Amino acid sequence: MPFVTWLKRHLVVIAGLLTLAYLLLPNVIVTVFSFNKPKGRFNYEWQRFSTDAWKDPCGVADMCGSLSLSLQIAVWATVGATILGTMISFALVRYRFRARGAVNSLIFLPMAMPEVVMAASLLTLFLNMGAQLGFWTILIAHIMFCLSFVVTAVKARVMSMDPRLEEAARDLYAGPVQTFLRVTLPIAAPGIAAGALLSFALSFDDFIITNFNAGSTVTFPMFVWGSAQRGTPVQINVIGTAMFLIAVLFVLTSMVVSNRRNKQKA
Repeated sequence: MPFVTWLKRHLVVIAGLLTLAYLLLPNVIVTVFSFNKPKGRFNYEWQRFSTDAWKDPCGVADMCGSLSLSLQIAVWATVGATILGTMISFALVRYRFRARGAVNSLIFLPMAMPEVVMAASLLTLFLNMGAQLGFWTILIAHIMFCLSFVVTAVKARVMSMDPRLEEAARDLYAGPVQTFLRVTLPIAAPGIAAGALLSFALSFDDFIITNFNAGSTVTFPMFVWGSAQRGTPVQINVIGTAMFLIAVLFVLTSMVVSNRRNKQKA
């Protein structure tokens, strides 16, 4: 019975660890197979250990080109969606105007709408406008669907802000710009950063909307999808592992910086 008692006490922790292990399992498999040396075109079965793919990550034709294109689109989509989303969030929280409720509801529609519906709608719009499908149509489409996620993150942060802090800054003769830069922006920064990171991840990883509006342009997710039909090079696993490790390093760095700041305040 001591085991049953111990299990009841630690059930939540065990469930959390098992869930975390389940979520990380695909990343572990991708990492392991990035060191594989397959005999055929498909990297689905373990053959033998090799670091050849890590030594030449751009050894597959057009892969690094598509990766560079995806990174460019993700960066610019993040910048555009973050700027527009932040302004929309402040407008929805701080101001009262006609159709505010309708705008507040419509801004979240892309989050609830199936991606294939939005992709087809944007494709129809671009074709009717006579736009040439490619980099710019992908970028516009990514900004549009990332916008809702930025507004969600930033709006929640802005709603939790204490207006008395800004009033105190104005009482101390701070101008509107100085108040925004010294008080409002630092408080809203975590929400803005969260929205920006989410936008980058969604844009870089998107396939459905990109596939509809890309024309002959090939991004990294499209390259992976095309490669899966004729053979999966090990370099795809290398890129995936590198992106995962960079994300983990970024999170760990943020945690260390945050802990140091908290210790300094204490």
